Amino acid sequence: MAVSLTFPDGSVRSYDAGATGKDVAESISKSLAKKAIAVAIDGVVRDLSDPVIDGKIEIVTRTDPRALELIRHDAAHVMAEAVQELWPGTQVTIGPVIENGFYYDFAKNEPFTTDDLPKIEKKMKEIIARNKPFTKEIWSREKAKQVFADKGEGYKVELVDAIPEGQDLKIYHQGDWFDLCRGPHMASTGQIGTAFKLMKVAGAYWRGDSNNPMLTRIYGTAWAEQEDLDRYLHILEEAEKRDHRKLGREMDLYHFQEEGPGVVFWHSKGWRMFQTLTAYMRRRLAGTYEEVNAPQVLDASLWETSGHWGWYQENMFAVKSAYAFTHPEDKEADNRVFALKPMNCPGHVQIFKHGLKSYRELPIRLAEFGIVHRYEASGALHGLMRVRGFTQDDAHVFCTDEQMAAECLRINQLILSVYEDFGFHEVVVKLSTRPEKRVGSDALWDRAESVMMEVLKTIEQQSEGRIKTGILPGEGAFYGPKFEYTLRDAIGREWQCGTTQVDFNLPERFGAFYIDHNSEKQQPVMIHRAICGSMERFLGILIENFAGHMPLWFAPVQVVVATITSEADDYGREVAELLRDAGLHVETDFRNEKINYKVREHSVGKVPVIVVCGKREAEERTVNIRRLGSQNQTPMTLAEALSSLADEATPPDVKRKAAEKAARAAKVA
Repeated sequence: MAVSLTFPDGSVRSYDAGATGKDVAESISKSLAKKAIAVAIDGVVRDLSDPVIDGKIEIVTRTDPRALELIRHDAAHVMAEAVQELWPGTQVTIGPVIENGFYYDFAKNEPFTTDDLPKIEKKMKEIIARNKPFTKEIWSREKAKQVFADKGEGYKVELVDAIPEGQDLKIYHQGDWFDLCRGPHMASTGQIGTAFKLMKVAGAYWRGDSNNPMLTRIYGTAWAEQEDLDRYLHILEEAEKRDHRKLGREMDLYHFQEEGPGVVFWHSKGWRMFQTLTAYMRRRLAGTYEEVNAPQVLDASLWETSGHWGWYQENMFAVKSAYAFTHPEDKEADNRVFALKPMNCPGHVQIFKHGLKSYRELPIRLAEFGIVHRYEASGALHGLMRVRGFTQDDAHVFCTDEQMAAECLRINQLILSVYEDFGFHEVVVKLSTRPEKRVGSDALWDRAESVMMEVLKTIEQQSEGRIKTGILPGEGAFYGPKFEYTLRDAIGREWQCGTTQVDFNLPERFGAFYIDHNSEKQQPVMIHRAICGSMERFLGILIENFAGHMPLWFAPVQVVVATITSEADDYGREVAELLRDAGLHVETDFRNEKINYKVREHSVGKVPVIVVCGKREAEERTVNIRRLGSQNQTPMTLAEALSSLADEATPPDVKRKAAEKAARAAKVA
């Protein structure tokens, strides 16, 4: 029977049954066949040697974005072969593709070290140069277990046992070496190329279980072209320099310690940054949102009603009174279980419900800088980026169905404006649609997704293409669809921060309602909204984005006044006081040290401006301005310096408000 294939240009061709992807590529052109590494039929990537089936076909080459996963997958196999050639007797276990690369876990008596990586890389290049074809065989379960057992590959035997009955056991060969693998693979090892690098060695328990043996994991990265690899390595190098944990120490912002895992000990400078961010966000919400505060500890019954106790329990902290723990025999003790709130939304529903609400009052927008606690595994904690206790710039809008689109657009404008103020101009907005496990009727989901799809189109149109948009099928919350806002930082990394989520679940569970124009009860639409998300994480992103060189308005210490000689100390004190009067955070350095030493020290602390005063400056009432990262000094009169620095230290939203006020005043005049 013939096979019917539809090509990307819409043309349809028939091929004999048994024709492979390679046959199809050759039928188009010999040059395409040489470039081909795989085929995709109805979007599913398959081996080039597989017989084709009816459907829409695409020939995949190394320039196709889908090729990257194949390159990394094949590189993992080649790494495993290289290891076993160099250290016979080493067992290979699993080797998946991960973000930006791949890894393989090995069982070896003496664990690998980073000194072994160059040897493995060299051997990998030899194997790639052999350009052996990848070939596939289907083995029976018994044959696979016997072959791997004979080779001393006990972990592979265990993997074979874990494959469900009825599934094919695929064995991929590359020359004499072979491995158990689901595939697909490229046509040969030579198609991998040499744009790869082994990155690090780590320990990993077999199957992630600490009761199992410890294996050695080797991580690598692989790319289609050397330029891509070089770019990635440069980003990693830059990321290491910008690591907020390192900069946090240098700038004396915060620390962590064992007695409080995953919670931040803010130092005065770091707390000043935190409060500057909070004050900025409060100003942006003024006049539009009502700020509220819900309790941090609530009875577990409330979380049962909300559904979090069932959906989210493993991430929650539960508490009892200390007396109830220490005196279990006391029948009068309060034995109720409470939970530290992992989110603010149930509390906001309680505030909305307090008192009768009319449709005339909607939308009601409640905001909170709420401290929440979520359990994270200790191995997942990562500085400010992944903590157990953090502050959400959280808000919830209670509105009618008809108001939903306008509110989502209003939120979008606010989110994008905030990111602009912090210098993030590249933003992607994606709509996450209904997941398999969800609450609410299909009709509700249809309505919400329809509205948000239209909002998404409007976002793209209003930005004139500057804001990229997309769809994340099945990635919505269990209670409704959501927008996810991802911003790109100074070195090209992406950070998912803001969200806008429509919720059918909580208003229904808690019986929230308003009175409509017919004097009947109606359930409101609840929109969850976060801009920074976690304030701690957003600060970590800002520190890394700016490499600690914070904009003057946001820096924890904005100016250090440093004197060259003690004869200028009195003048330095006057300059510092005048700068403080102008609203700047100022420190002084009148130590008996050389000025270059002072400059170096404050540069490490990432102070944006050093105002240098000497005897001549005191006599002339001038200053020298030295900027972070610059070797030059700019002379200014004291009056010029005060005016210039005060203007630069004014937050962008305050400047904008002042300009709008001036424009209104001009209209009245």
